[in-house]
Amino acid sequence: MKKIGLLADTHSYLDDAVFKYFDDRDEIWHAGDFGNIELADKLAQFKPLKGVYGNIDGKDVRVVYPEHLRFMCEEVDVWMTHIGGYPDKYSALVKPEIYTNPPDLFVCGHSHILKVIYDKKIQCLHINPGAAGKQGWHKQRTLIRFCISEKKIHTLEIIELTNR
Repeated sequence: MKKIGLLADTHSYLDDAVFKYFDDRDEIWHAGDFGNIELADKLAQFKPLKGVYGNIDGKDVRVVYPEHLRFMCEEVDVWMTHIGGYPDKYSALVKPEIYTNPPDLFVCGHSHILKVIYDKKIQCLHINPGAAGKQGWHKQRTLIRFCISEKKIHTLEIIELTNR
């Protein structure tokens, strides 16, 4: 079993509460818009980190983290990207691949809107953890924790941080 801490859209702001909420996690996943490489490095020093760059990330982040990351976690095929869209409204950049070779779990950020949706058409769980940073129009900062055991994604928790 893997315990995952998921966040996105930190925009150079890393709340100390992230370390408390992710203390028991095996890995941290960041779905883009780190804001700077120093923030990514702090997370990577704390726990193993998987991440993708977002549209606001500069070259310092882009040379370390890819635009798309596809990997296996336990027996779950995971695809993480920053700008991914939503079921029935996927981004043009992911649409051809997601319909021909769908993952089991699709993780993205960008919208600053927390959503957990099961896409029945492609049998894929879609997760956007919302925004953990202070920059943007969102009112509530959020994180997500969940577990993956073999092929099962379970024990999903939404964490609300203090308001922006």
